[in-house]
Amino acid sequence: MATRTDAPTRREQILREAARLFAERGFHGVGVDEIGAAVGISGPGLYRHFPGKDAMLAELLVGISGQLLTGARRRLAEADGDPAGAVLDSLIEGHIDFAIDDRPLITLHDRELDRLRDSDRKLVRQLQRQYVELWVEVLRAVYADLAEPAARSAVHSVFGLLNSTPHLGRPGSLPGRAATAQLLHRMARGAFAAAAAPQE
Repeated sequence: MATRTDAPTRREQILREAARLFAERGFHGVGVDEIGAAVGISGPGLYRHFPGKDAMLAELLVGISGQLLTGARRRLAEADGDPAGAVLDSLIEGHIDFAIDDRPLITLHDRELDRLRDSDRKLVRQLQRQYVELWVEVLRAVYADLAEPAARSAVHSVFGLLNSTPHLGRPGSLPGRAATAQLLHRMARGAFAAAAAPQE
């Protein structure tokens, strides 16, 4: 979604507007007709693309979990041979792109994950676990003395920090995308350094 540079397909337009509306008003507060109107087609016309709202929600939440994992794997492959610290910085940058550009999906995940079918919810969790473990491996390459459980806790904590963007105020109230990204990056790095600092 945020990583695409070409024009979005109609299906992607529907998903983006559905995410925005679901995040603003809740899953049950949005009708198919409203989603259709947001992309310029009739509500029933949506059924050519999705069997219903449940399918849209599943594709949004499973999709972003898969995209984060795929993007992180790509960053690792592209960084082959780079210092571990540079790889960690790349992972942080990738997650910040998501946290800033796809804020409605963070809200959706927090509010609506339990609405997914068991199989879809399990898939989301499976993808998320793989994503976390990838970060843990890189983090421990940077901080060799950081035990695995502590590294895992640190990764989850930093995700919580980065995923706080829906609560930072309206987009116009933020200091600008670049400044926000730099601030989040410094905070993430600072949190990891604090987790790895010797205990007094």
